[in-house]
Amino acid sequence: MTRRIVRARAQDEGQASLELLATVPAMVLGAMIALQLAITGYALHLADGAAEAGALAAAAGTDPEVAAVGALPGWAAERVEVAVDGGRVEVAVQPPAPLPEISNALEVTAEAWARSADAG
Repeated sequence: MTRRIVRARAQDEGQASLELLATVPAMVLGAMIALQLAITGYALHLADGAAEAGALAAAAGTDPEVAAVGALPGWAAERVEVAVDGGRVEVAVQPPAPLPEISNALEVTAEAWARSADAG
């Protein structure tokens, strides 16, 4: 009877190890998705600040596109598109991602508007 208990415990320990090994890829995938969502949220925050900087530059009579790109860190400045229409500035940023398709799909945009000083 003692041998049966020992064998049952050994099988349980092996089962637990196998279950842990099977869940590791799911946990890694979940962590990668959470990290990608956090990076996308940060890119949205950066786009919002860049749009505001561009709108303020337009209101001051300077180049809003240069101001918007200058308000971004290096990696984002390479992944940005800025559209200017009068005092309205729209900034689109593609967050970094493992695949370009994911980055394209998660592109974030922000816009800001300011009246220029000479517009009254």
